[in-house]
Amino acid sequence: MPVWLNGGIELGLIYALMALGVYITFRILDFPDLTVDQSFTTGAAVAAVMITNGVSPWVASLAGFGAGAVAGVLTGLLHTKGKINGLLSGIIMMIALYSINMRIMGKPNIGLLGSDIVTVFSGVKVLVIMPIIVIVVKLLLDLFFKTDMGLSLRATGDNERMIRSFGTNTDNTKILGIALSNGLVALSGSLIAQQSGFADITMGVGMIVIGLASVIIGEAIFGSRSVFQATLAVVLGAIIYRLIYALALRSDFLDASDLKLITAIIVIVALVIPTMQKSWRQKSLARKRTAELLKDLAGKGGGR
Repeated sequence: MPVWLNGGIELGLIYALMALGVYITFRILDFPDLTVDQSFTTGAAVAAVMITNGVSPWVASLAGFGAGAVAGVLTGLLHTKGKINGLLSGIIMMIALYSINMRIMGKPNIGLLGSDIVTVFSGVKVLVIMPIIVIVVKLLLDLFFKTDMGLSLRATGDNERMIRSFGTNTDNTKILGIALSNGLVALSGSLIAQQSGFADITMGVGMIVIGLASVIIGEAIFGSRSVFQATLAVVLGAIIYRLIYALALRSDFLDASDLKLITAIIVIVALVIPTMQKSWRQKSLARKRTAELLKDLAGKGGGR
């Protein structure tokens, strides 16, 4: 397997966890959560500090998940109890987390390379362990969305006023959903840090865009008729996004400094193509109906 293909699939699988988190807020809750850009770094920072202090990488990764979930809870509280706009709540937490992440790390970056450093991927290939992790997380999410709490979460995103009329505390379901989302994002960050060999204070910048691109690409190609299909589409979308990214970097006219531009172009294409396809289908249907109407009118005229 070519190096670029292998690397693209590896990163795609790790980022798939982050994309699943973004899916929860973006699609399930319809909540624009920008906390993602720093909760990703929070997971990486917590895991890196714990691993360098001799803690098991699995425990460190779970701790990263927990730290991200706490950040999500705080965002949810700002929005539901503080009555702050959802977008603004995410921005406030994103800003606050930058300083918190610096406190956790104590410096801008932490290296995880060395003979005495043990990570989740030590002695095992990423392509061996990551599919297992992603499948387990995906299936657990599918099961959760079928529980009463999961159904309440989905209903809150679809019609908050209606579900509240049935006695459901939508504030709690929102907080739970945002916490779960940021927990998955932070887990992805902790695994990225272990795979790349370092945690950096700026590594989460642009994660929300990557997550949205993965969700949109997956849904556009594979559809989202059911929760099972939607979560599978998100995972595959993350892998496809990383492969497109890797292919773009292999182009002669693009440099490493064009990474953000590549991301923006991928997101634009992912957003525009489904809209254009829908527009074309509607126009085609309209033409078909017009042709049938004209044919009927012609037939009636000839009958006279």
